[in-house]
Amino acid sequence: MIPKNHPRYESLLLRDKVKNAFLDGYLADSGMIAHGRGETFDYLLGEKTVPAAEEAMKAAVASLLLAEHPVLSVNGNTTALAIDEVIELAKSTDSRIEINLFYRTEERVDKITKLFKDHGYEDILGTNYDDLYYFDKITNPRATASRQGIYIADVILVPLEDGDRAELLKEAGKKIICIDLNPLSRTSKMSDISIVDNVVRAIPEMTRLASEYKNKDEDFLLKIVNDFNNGENLKDSLDSFKIKE
Repeated sequence: MIPKNHPRYESLLLRDKVKNAFLDGYLADSGMIAHGRGETFDYLLGEKTVPAAEEAMKAAVASLLLAEHPVLSVNGNTTALAIDEVIELAKSTDSRIEINLFYRTEERVDKITKLFKDHGYEDILGTNYDDLYYFDKITNPRATASRQGIYIADVILVPLEDGDRAELLKEAGKKIICIDLNPLSRTSKMSDISIVDNVVRAIPEMTRLASEYKNKDEDFLLKIVNDFNNGENLKDSLDSFKIKE
């Protein structure tokens, strides 16, 4: 039991979720390393959503609402940290949710499939029974794409993605939105919109924005997207990192 007055209470709760996901068998051991790396960047952000991330989220939500086939890609870490929040974002943006794992095994995919169904989301894509297409330029198991999801998607949200897949999806003509605490990562640099924030803060805020934007006209949404510059936003994000004494 983590005492609520612990100065690292929220951070330790997230660690506990990641640890339990590993023990439950749907998160690879490397996923714990990835979480620790992200936690370091979050410390440097002050564990808060910075203005640059807020601007990126606005462009991201507008892009999802404008899309014909938006898809939210999820892995073990995202499932462990924000499964209900992802489901709410999918509903608020009329997006599909697709499982995509770097270390893909039938067991992990089945466990994540069951988790989403247990949380009330029945229409999960990327399962072991899905009609999957394989991108031939990726040499790891994350090369899969559902023919009803990522394969036909025009806009894809890829929280905690790896760089080679982000690059390939962009080459395939997809608009890529990432959530990545590291503004220097290959994924952040390859994406069209890079949200430098923690998924547990970003996804609920995106759902709130989707509720606000859903009744806006297309011109309103297009202006948000067209006014956004990812390169400049990444520079602003990097400026937000401060070493605190």
